[in-house]
Amino acid sequence: MVGRKAAARVALAAAVVAGVTYLAEDHLTLPNWASLAWKGAGVGLLAVYAGLRARSLDGWLICAALAAGALGDVLLGPAGFVVGGAAFLVGHLAAIVLYQRNRRRGLRWQDWMLAAALVVATVVTAFLLPADRAGAPGVALYALGLSCMAASAWLSGFPRAWVALGALMFVASDLLIFARSGPLAGVATALVGFAVWGLYFGGQALLCVGVVRELGRRPANQ
Repeated sequence: MVGRKAAARVALAAAVVAGVTYLAEDHLTLPNWASLAWKGAGVGLLAVYAGLRARSLDGWLICAALAAGALGDVLLGPAGFVVGGAAFLVGHLAAIVLYQRNRRRGLRWQDWMLAAALVVATVVTAFLLPADRAGAPGVALYALGLSCMAASAWLSGFPRAWVALGALMFVASDLLIFARSGPLAGVATALVGFAVWGLYFGGQALLCVGVVRELGRRPANQ
């Protein structure tokens, strides 16, 4: 057990290093395979960290959600939005199952209203952003899964300052991606790219650590 915990700490530290340093990738000339490996390493190592700490189905669900996200990171460029987005969507579904299994006790109607508003606002915004209107329905469909994941995170019993915030950062990152093909096309490209990755990786790291630490406080196999 001590060995697994030590390995998990190493994996988490390596994930942070990989994720943060990837911000410099645009300024380097690298082979495509190296760039893709670097891109997938950050969240991929978060998945390794979660897997090393997993002691229950919930632990493996967060591991699966992160692993699907890492696969989406790698596939999005060479395989396109449909294939990469499908990988991310699988991750969102795994996260939704996790959050629904761990719903917060004593939820108020305001919590449900905020969750519903988040879903509606995200889907509508995502539909309106792309300049290519033919692709807008597909973007909205993906945004439905994304926003349901974030809403489920808000309604879950995991620490909101970590998990719900991380999920919202994920939403903001993807909306910026959609905006780059619409109103932000050609506007401060480097800055937008920095924000997209920073929000995405930072969000994944927050929700990963928040979930893993909360599960670690519970009896094994609960």
